[in-house]
Amino acid sequence: MRSVRRGRGSDVAGSRPYVPGDDVAAIDWAASAKLSLARGVDEFIVRERFADEAPRLVVVCDRRPAMALFPPPYPWLRKPEAVATAIKLISDSGLAARAFIGYLDHADGDAFWRPPRSQKELDEHDGRPFGAPDDTLARSLRHLVEHRRDLPPGTFVFVLSDFLVMPDDDTWMRAVERRWDLVPVVVQDPTWEQSFPAIDGIVVPFVDPRTGRAAYAELSAAEVAERRAANEERLRRIVATLQRVHADPVLLSSGDPGEAIDAFLGWADRRFSTRGGVR
Repeated sequence: MRSVRRGRGSDVAGSRPYVPGDDVAAIDWAASAKLSLARGVDEFIVRERFADEAPRLVVVCDRRPAMALFPPPYPWLRKPEAVATAIKLISDSGLAARAFIGYLDHADGDAFWRPPRSQKELDEHDGRPFGAPDDTLARSLRHLVEHRRDLPPGTFVFVLSDFLVMPDDDTWMRAVERRWDLVPVVVQDPTWEQSFPAIDGIVVPFVDPRTGRAAYAELSAAEVAERRAANEERLRRIVATLQRVHADPVLLSSGDPGEAIDAFLGWADRRFSTRGGVR
């Protein structure tokens, strides 16, 4: 990644007259020859470049109890597996780009923070509990804002969550003002969260993910249709909110690595087209 400071790199920042002590390899001989010919004396021009820096990325993981759904043997999206798959893809991509990789969650209520200061595989999430408070995303974004020295502009911040509990707009905007590259990864089950199945006339157990207690209910066809419309509208609202703060989301509906790669590649293609061909 291009730094804002001068140094060794590939992108030209500008030119200036040579001064004693400058690296001879930085002399622009063609420009120096033209200037010397025009002035009739030897003049040397040094080409300055922007320094190249390793990119930085941080994974923010939502570990609310609802993110532990759905355990085996249920056939629906297993969110822990989907999150682990996404983290693996992000980590591998970061290592391929020689990035410094960090991690943050509030799994047990307190911030578990690993700043992006090393180039190694991200495994801090292994074995972390699902006990984060409902406002974990808001806490995480505020935490990052407070540690902005570790996160210069251009840092990739991948936020993994179902986004059923959203931070308020002010919290989002404070993060946007840091000029980070925010990448929300929306992990939702396509059957129960992005939509709703046709279960009218069937007695179904609904479990509170925080307490584990089950309650039984039988929904009518009208109630099923209302719930489906509400869930689909909620997803549209989540995506619209994220796009409004210039955070184009990745929609992850499966823990299968192949499908997860397709989701990230689709995001990358959208990013490439909307940013004028700049990846």
